[in-house]
Amino acid sequence: MRIVVADDSVLLREGLIRLLVEEGHRVSAAVGDGPALVEAVLEHRPDVSIVDVRMPPTHSDEGLRAAIAARSQLPGTPMLMLSQYVEASYAGELLADGSGAIGYLLKDRVARIAEFLDALDRVAQGATVLDPQVVARLLTEQRRDSPVRALTPRERQILALMAEGCSNTAIARQLVVSASAVEKHIGNIFAKLGLPPDDTRHRRVLAVLTYLSG
Repeated sequence: MRIVVADDSVLLREGLIRLLVEEGHRVSAAVGDGPALVEAVLEHRPDVSIVDVRMPPTHSDEGLRAAIAARSQLPGTPMLMLSQYVEASYAGELLADGSGAIGYLLKDRVARIAEFLDALDRVAQGATVLDPQVVARLLTEQRRDSPVRALTPRERQILALMAEGCSNTAIARQLVVSASAVEKHIGNIFAKLGLPPDDTRHRRVLAVLTYLSG
């Protein structure tokens, strides 16, 4: 894959580059601030970008803003965000266009190389991948009027796994149920969240977005 890396930490940036190259990927550009990220994405049109949420000058949300800006000019371009903190609202803002191809991982996850590379691959293929700790935070912060509260415990469990980027097959394997049972539950989730079939929108992404905004 062709990858753009954006992180102001030289140590982490160089470590990511080395890991990616060793795995057979090509790092098209490595930058340390938001504007440079937007320029690199528009110039190289990478298969996926790895972006630190907090970058100069304020170290608040420059990486997030740059990722949103890049996707506004190049819709659907895959972005895997990295953060030291659980900031669920950031993931929600990136998911808001409903096109998927978004990941949000805590930086500690990068040390788990197999998990990180798997997430990177899934985001590049268009999936939505959220760190389990982000999903856990969402479970405790849902509003009382959230439509997610209408879901059964099993449906909430499946929606959480969807938010982590698991496929139907992976969900079935993890919950030790049949693939058809998972499909039935997902159909119920879409119905309860008011997401009818629509070829112009990705219902799986919209379900996760509802989960995030709950």
